[in-house]
Amino acid sequence: MPERTPETHVIDFRAAERLLAARDPRGAVKLLDSVIAAHPENTAARLLRARAFFAAAQLRPAELEFELVLEREPANAFAHFALARTFQRSGRSEQAVRHFRLAAALDPNPEYLRAARFGTDD
Repeated sequence: MPERTPETHVIDFRAAERLLAARDPRGAVKLLDSVIAAHPENTAARLLRARAFFAAAQLRPAELEFELVLEREPANAFAHFALARTFQRSGRSEQAVRHFRLAAALDPNPEYLRAARFGTDD
């Protein structure tokens, strides 16, 4: 295998974005594994891999990646929203609501506000 460089990791990251957009989340995860192995501190790569895990219905790995992103970036509204969706798909609605509300509090995105059910009876 050829030597991996920072440039090839950027190329792999961009290719993983395209694969996820093309509905090939498993292919995206495969590319991101090497990027994250070389750059475990790269939160963007971890967030993309979490999204790919979620799209591939690998909910536990998605949950772990979203939680790791939130450890590093607790004010990341999208990560809270995506973690909430992961909990929701896993049937853990109480945990989901908490993160939906955190996402909405951090960013008044209409989608986040609807999911958080602010202003409605639960």
